[in-house]
Amino acid sequence: MGVMKRFEQRLEGIVNGTFAKVFKSEVQPVEIAGALQRECDNNATIWNRERTVVPNDFIVELSTPDYDRLSPYSGQLGDELSSMVRDYAKQQRYTFMGSIKVHLEKAEDLDTGLYRVRSRTLASSSSQAPPPQSPQAGPPPGGAPPSTPSGYPPPPAGAPPMPSSAPSYAPSASSPMPKAETRRWIEINGTRHQISRATLVLGRSTEADVRIDDPGVSRRHCEIRTGNPPSVQDLGSTNGIVVDGQHTTRATLRDGSRIVVGSTTIIYRQAEG
Repeated sequence: MGVMKRFEQRLEGIVNGTFAKVFKSEVQPVEIAGALQRECDNNATIWNRERTVVPNDFIVELSTPDYDRLSPYSGQLGDELSSMVRDYAKQQRYTFMGSIKVHLEKAEDLDTGLYRVRSRTLASSSSQAPPPQSPQAGPPPGGAPPSTPSGYPPPPAGAPPMPSSAPSYAPSASSPMPKAETRRWIEINGTRHQISRATLVLGRSTEADVRIDDPGVSRRHCEIRTGNPPSVQDLGSTNGIVVDGQHTTRATLRDGSRIVVGSTTIIYRQAEG
């Protein structure tokens, strides 16, 4: 049984279906769980061949209406999400520097149904520090970006930073990268789909280039265009698209951009080589 399925089954048994009543807004428990998985993937740091470290302390920012609905259940939901992250890390062979915690916070700038995830790595006293870091040393080269006083990276306008081997920025118009030297792909629920043409149509139809089995997705929902810069265009879908937390009809993409269609999140990726 998959990690997400086990998470859903455990959640269904809490407080006689309380969560089923609470989560009538656009924010769904499984959607948050998927975002935490992606946060681990996007911030994984390889220490050596046997050890890949991922964040263990997460903040899920919610709009005021969603936060007001969920805060009475934050303890139970946080425990279930932490357990899900632990299961996913075991499946991916990730390791943590300390105990896993998931917190809910209110964000005044978010509309109902939108959320944002921030994370950091907190080492416990019993964790084995990777050499040759000193006790007060910061993250390894290519690791997390500068933090705010609270220790969390500031809320991203786009994607979380990637390791130095995969730049988190798109080539500028003044210095374009040759198309042949840039690999592009998308990730949906852990599955990678290469982008090898100028446009890529996503939707529920079997005629779409990438089919998404989601009742909230239109037959031809949106289209990714590999221009300079690359972009995503809504194709007149019923529910629209959300790109990096913003409802839109068209948006520029960069490595790590998150496109939400229905209840499915698509991660856009690009790298040199």
